[in-house]
Amino acid sequence: MELSDCYKKVRKRTEQICSPLQTEDYVVQPIADVSPPKWHLGHTSWFFETFILKPYFMGYQEFDPQYNFVFNSYYETVGTRVIRTDRGNLSRPTVADIYKYREYVDEAMDKFLCQQPSADVKELLILGLNHEEQHQELLYTDIKYILGHNPLFPAYSKDYIAPKVDDAASKFIKVKEGIYEIGFNGDGFCFDNELRRHKVYLNPFEISTALVTNQEYLEFINEGGYQDFRHWHAEGWDWINKNHVVSPLYWHNIDAEWHTYTYTGLQPLNLKDTLTHVSYFEASAYAAWKSLRLPTEFEWEAAADQFKWGQRWEWTESAYLPYPGFVKAPGAIGEYNGKFMVNQQVLRGASEVTSPGHSRVTYRNFFQTHLQWQFTGIRLAK
Repeated sequence: MELSDCYKKVRKRTEQICSPLQTEDYVVQPIADVSPPKWHLGHTSWFFETFILKPYFMGYQEFDPQYNFVFNSYYETVGTRVIRTDRGNLSRPTVADIYKYREYVDEAMDKFLCQQPSADVKELLILGLNHEEQHQELLYTDIKYILGHNPLFPAYSKDYIAPKVDDAASKFIKVKEGIYEIGFNGDGFCFDNELRRHKVYLNPFEISTALVTNQEYLEFINEGGYQDFRHWHAEGWDWINKNHVVSPLYWHNIDAEWHTYTYTGLQPLNLKDTLTHVSYFEASAYAAWKSLRLPTEFEWEAAADQFKWGQRWEWTESAYLPYPGFVKAPGAIGEYNGKFMVNQQVLRGASEVTSPGHSRVTYRNFFQTHLQWQFTGIRLAK
């Protein structure tokens, strides 16, 4: 597919994700980790304007000089920006303004891509497309948090179809000790945190072929898992007590029956469904309650060809750190991943809202240990 066609396809999908929203839905920011949908729309356009059009498209005039301050996310190299927690205070620019901004950038990119860009610019463009695909997943999860915390529990879309539950029986498979190669290898795109490919030694281990289900996790709740400090990290124990956490995100006990918020609204909890929206603290506590553990990211990657993955981002027991030989790119692009390699935990796999073709066995997602709003699940190891 031509670059221009790839660009149009990715940009169109972002707007399709937002199409069921009402204008008011675009502006809400319930917590710092959730960005308003209109900010995602503006930021992904800013990325192409800032890193491709302004430096490489002769004669390009930026849409609005103030937008660099509004839509810069965390790039210190590019200048000052709106504090992340204040994104929900941006009643202006309006949703209509931001869609005009997207159209303006898209028209400029269409003209720019009439000629084949240089290898360096092509690399930037592909990074930009993958960056927007990351924001598509964030859009889905942020929209779910926004609507799922509305007291009316409105549906995102009655036409949303969740993926079919994989009801294959769970079993543990054995993986031999040995030296395994970890990290991206081959042609095609990868993020810099998937490099450099390197060898690790693994002791023999076993890993589950299936993810934990709602029914399995409900047993942990019913047996007092959230009230027993023995299963929890000290920080996790503090977190559940300070925040009164007693269940995964979106679970509601109504008249002694468990319900959960879904994209189609509030529904009775499907016990057979794969557990989701748990923090690392909860995943680790559940594993401890089962007298098991979470796999390391290296164990996960070494065994991933022996089980199905992709329904949920899966917490691992690995801290988010650079691989041996990791080198940050020069300039603002070097801020993409490397600056976050501290105080975060690695997740592997993908989720039901991951953009098509965007997941691979070497992909390293990462979040802080208390976060639940992503489609996060549990795979056990021993």
